[in-house]
Amino acid sequence: MTDATTKSVRRTLQGRVVSDKMQKTVTVLVERKVKHPVIGKIMTRSRKYHAHVEGMETVAGDLVQIEECAPISKTKAWRVAQGYREGSHRLVAAWLLHAQHKRNSS
Repeated sequence: MTDATTKSVRRTLQGRVVSDKMQKTVTVLVERKVKHPVIGKIMTRSRKYHAHVEGMETVAGDLVQIEECAPISKTKAWRVAQGYREGSHRLVAAWLLHAQHKRNSS
């Protein structure tokens, strides 16, 4: 077999960073929508993954794409492939709104 046929396809998931308190590790919350088999109601199912991040600044609230890799530790078998800075914009907007409110009230 050639290299092209033996290369495995890695699973990728997209989620939101909920914790960045560890070194080189982030906790990513992945949500998916599923239909109940009997009732038919659309429900949200979620799962948290520990992902390895190195050389990339991610903060809580960022949207990231993670891909499966060889196990790095007992709980880590995913790595951050791409990061989208979404949470930081909300944090800056909230800070500006708070600062503006303080100026108007005094």
